[in-house]
Amino acid sequence: MKAYRMTKWQAEPEFCDVDLREPGPGEVLVKVGGAGVCHSDLHVMEYPDGALPYPLPFTFGHENAGWVERVGPGVRDVEPGEAVAVYAVWGCGRCPQCLVGADNYCENAPLFSGGGLGLDGGMASHMLVPSARFLCPLKGLDPREAAPLTDAGLTTYHAVKRSLSVLQPGSTAVVIGVGGLGQMAVQVLKALSPARVIAVDVSAEKLASAKALGADATVVSDAGAGAHLTELTGGKGAELVLDVVGSDATLQLGVSASRRLGHLTLVGIAGGSTTFSYMGVPTEVALASTFYGSIPELNEVMTLARDRKIKTQAQLFPLEQAPQVYQRLREGTIRSRAVITPNG
Repeated sequence: MKAYRMTKWQAEPEFCDVDLREPGPGEVLVKVGGAGVCHSDLHVMEYPDGALPYPLPFTFGHENAGWVERVGPGVRDVEPGEAVAVYAVWGCGRCPQCLVGADNYCENAPLFSGGGLGLDGGMASHMLVPSARFLCPLKGLDPREAAPLTDAGLTTYHAVKRSLSVLQPGSTAVVIGVGGLGQMAVQVLKALSPARVIAVDVSAEKLASAKALGADATVVSDAGAGAHLTELTGGKGAELVLDVVGSDATLQLGVSASRRLGHLTLVGIAGGSTTFSYMGVPTEVALASTFYGSIPELNEVMTLARDRKIKTQAQLFPLEQAPQVYQRLREGTIRSRAVITPNG
């Protein structure tokens, strides 16, 4: 089969012919319906050799959903033809974190390791999943629409869920960066909390999309953004700031927009940093970074999607257009979430 693969560091992926292997014991062969195009893939392309803990080559695509094609010996939990989403982080299955489904914090597997991240992902007609426990039943959801929920949906859901204790009636949540991931964060906040949601971005088009998805207010990310957020929060700051970008500038804005006893959560991986000091951040503000979410949380995300509390804004493209789609993502001309559909 033809697959879009990372073959060299600091280079664009390329199409390669790879063998389609039969599933072995415990494995499941999935026919790919959709493979999401994620901005973090652009960072992977830019990393030098040795920066990430896995070898080349591997097939891109870590937001995946499709249909069970065949199962290996010993697999009883799924059946051929069943529509499934693929959990992206493949942990050891034995450590305390994996035993409760939090493979995203596996104590033994390399960080950022799974299908499409060091191991073969979904930008091919099929992908092999090492265990049926990494498959979430879609129960009526279209795999092409569901694929981005495995990262954009799950990552933002986990980040919001951990801060629900501070999102009481009258609270404010700020989302910095409302591209595909940030637009999902706006929806998750409105689905899970009573908080007023403020969207921040440099793009007027993306701010309009966030408004349409439920954001209560929008702020242009310019030199006056900090003052505007201070005004909107009555001078107190927000209970939760989600930085979906992660640059020096957005982290600095996140600190200025946070309130005492609030949460500042870093989701984006642009590589920025901020200074942490006693007088440099609001008193007792909690700073955290998050990574994906757990397998149980992925099932909760799919439930929200089936209940129409959240939805993806997917643009569909054939596999052969993957290079052009990544270039458009780099240029910022993808409206929301691009999805590659290797099987049409």
